[in-house]
Amino acid sequence: MPPEWSPQAAVWLSWPVADPRHWGGAKQALMEAKFGEIAAAISRFEPVRINAPESAHRVIAEVCNRALAVPERVALFDHPHNDVWCRDHGPIFVKHAGSGEVAVTDWGFNAWGGKFPPWDLDDSIPGQIAAAMGLRCFKGGMILEGGAIEINGAGQVLTTEAVMLNPNRNPHLNRLDIERLLRDGLGVTEILWLRQGIAGDDTDGHIDDLARFVDSQTLLACTERDRKSPNQRVLAENLARLKSFLGPHGRAFEVLEIPLPEACEVAGWRLPVLPASYVNFLIVNGGVLVPTFRQRQNDDRALGMIRELFSGREVLGIDCLDLVEEGGSLHCISQQQPA
Repeated sequence: MPPEWSPQAAVWLSWPVADPRHWGGAKQALMEAKFGEIAAAISRFEPVRINAPESAHRVIAEVCNRALAVPERVALFDHPHNDVWCRDHGPIFVKHAGSGEVAVTDWGFNAWGGKFPPWDLDDSIPGQIAAAMGLRCFKGGMILEGGAIEINGAGQVLTTEAVMLNPNRNPHLNRLDIERLLRDGLGVTEILWLRQGIAGDDTDGHIDDLARFVDSQTLLACTERDRKSPNQRVLAENLARLKSFLGPHGRAFEVLEIPLPEACEVAGWRLPVLPASYVNFLIVNGGVLVPTFRQRQNDDRALGMIRELFSGREVLGIDCLDLVEEGGSLHCISQQQPA
């Protein structure tokens, strides 16, 4: 599996179709406009490929056009799905180190431990994409969401025990079984384990809200300054573990700290605190799209840090406060396809 900063052929999205489980009503139009904004931003850098039932394609094209997407870089595929989180239900692409062939790995998906049925259409997306693109497809052999893993391109993958060892995913597998399947399926040699994730995360603790590789030897890790927050202790423990890990050359990783935004709350909502995180960014060809949360000082600080880390790329902030209300943001809704 190539790291996210490798050259990309496209980014995949799963369009928000009307569903009473999610935004619905007036929020439906709002979220379609937000997806159009995100698709347009991606299209400035590379093609965007969208999963959606064919009956929705005309409206999607109109929304993307209003958002000023580059028309020739937007492709719509008749791939019905249940939900929008393409990072988790979409294919995890791998690339042959010798020939350069790109293929799909198709892991099982069960909506984060059976939390949000149905998920049958979501689980079919990797196979549909492989068929549409004429790519070979390999079964992964267990439940795995793309947001649960972070790759450094040097043989190491970062993940969390709260997700990967959770009995709601693969109760028949132990840690050694899971590590073997990750090594076999993704071409990695070492699995680095954090313990758990932040509050309000329906996924049980995905890594892409906690820590991300900037390059093979550098990590950007979330911290929490508010001692009253349930995230303070969790992120401090994660930080200590990250600093204890050795990188691909036997040296400790360079671990940089980025504070979480202030708590994002929606009165009466099912998630008392939203899982908002600045490391849920998406790297694209020549750019980085970064979630913001209408906290000017915190947003500006995060954007400045990420600009310094990705000095050769254009960094764009995208307001994701409404999006994260459903439990995720930019990285969660997207899945990159390597060139």
